[in-house]
Amino acid sequence: MRANLSVLRAMLALMVALMLPSAFAAVPNNRAQPAYAEEQTMLQVEADTQRGAPGLMSSQSGHVHMDRHYLGQYGDSEGNVIVQRGGNTWRYLRNGPMAAIAGTLLIVVPLLIVLFYNTVGPAREEPRSGRKLQRFSRWDMQVHWATAISFIALAISGLVLTFGKKIMLPWMGHDAYSWVAYILKYVHNFIGPLFVLCSVVMFFTFLRRNFFQRVDWQWVKEGGGLVSHKHPPAGYFNAGEKAWFWLGVTLLGLVMSISGLVLNFVNFGQTRYVLQVANYLHIIGATFYIIAAMGHIYIGTWGTPGAYEAMRHGTVDEAWAKAHHSLWYEQAKQGIAPGGAPPPTPPSPPAPHAPAPPSPRPGPAH
Repeated sequence: MRANLSVLRAMLALMVALMLPSAFAAVPNNRAQPAYAEEQTMLQVEADTQRGAPGLMSSQSGHVHMDRHYLGQYGDSEGNVIVQRGGNTWRYLRNGPMAAIAGTLLIVVPLLIVLFYNTVGPAREEPRSGRKLQRFSRWDMQVHWATAISFIALAISGLVLTFGKKIMLPWMGHDAYSWVAYILKYVHNFIGPLFVLCSVVMFFTFLRRNFFQRVDWQWVKEGGGLVSHKHPPAGYFNAGEKAWFWLGVTLLGLVMSISGLVLNFVNFGQTRYVLQVANYLHIIGATFYIIAAMGHIYIGTWGTPGAYEAMRHGTVDEAWAKAHHSLWYEQAKQGIAPGGAPPPTPPSPPAPHAPAPPSPRPGPAH
């Protein structure tokens, strides 16, 4: 455990050192200043006009040559759009406030996790019984790890593409960084659809075991026992794991999947404005998804001793199951499938028939 904690601290220190400049930094031109005199002239002409501009989402928004919010196409392409002012807004938000907020959160959250571990400590570890209980099937583990590995590949490549110019380019140089960015761009683009597929399969694989029940409220009221180190009663998945499934895997997975596909496949008529909105959602969703995944990884490893064994080998010690998922433990001992109904009670054997009383023998006639 101490060796694992040392490795964790070293990794976090390296990550903080690499990402700290990105927390409050932005790339050049982040103030979205018009780049050319012609653009400045066109913007000034539009500003001087007395005609009111149509609002956001309107098909008449902007002029033909100065599109800002138009959702459709001017013909077959946007080739006749000279100035798309939303590009300046997108560049400012992406490289300015959004990069600063995302970078800050991605640095602060790991530090808070380490602080929580050092002050509160992990969940209480129960003495092992030596008896194993099957928790996950081989299919469960394959789906989980395929989704997790593709997510990690996307997170790393996405962080490099977002912050690499400020963090890596100064010490790598343009030639080396261009190759790194080029390779990771294609890794991101090709792994993305695989992650979408894995997320869909994962949703249906674990759906039946993640419906909320009344007992989950007790787990929430006790905070999962993270601070008190008590073990509230829980079924196959506790309320925290169910929240990760619905808010992380499902909700954020949908945000990331839809926005990622819009950005990845640009040959379906998306305008620049649609791509900019998709990029906003992709950055926001990725930030919260990575943060939530940090908590999920912590709880599933250092925060709950014995939990990683379940997804690594598919089995857990019976003492661990009884402590952390007592309701599931009782169901498993009775042969009840997670999320299923109790097995039918076998019919009772028929009671043996009592022998018929002997017929009275007729007495002598009187």
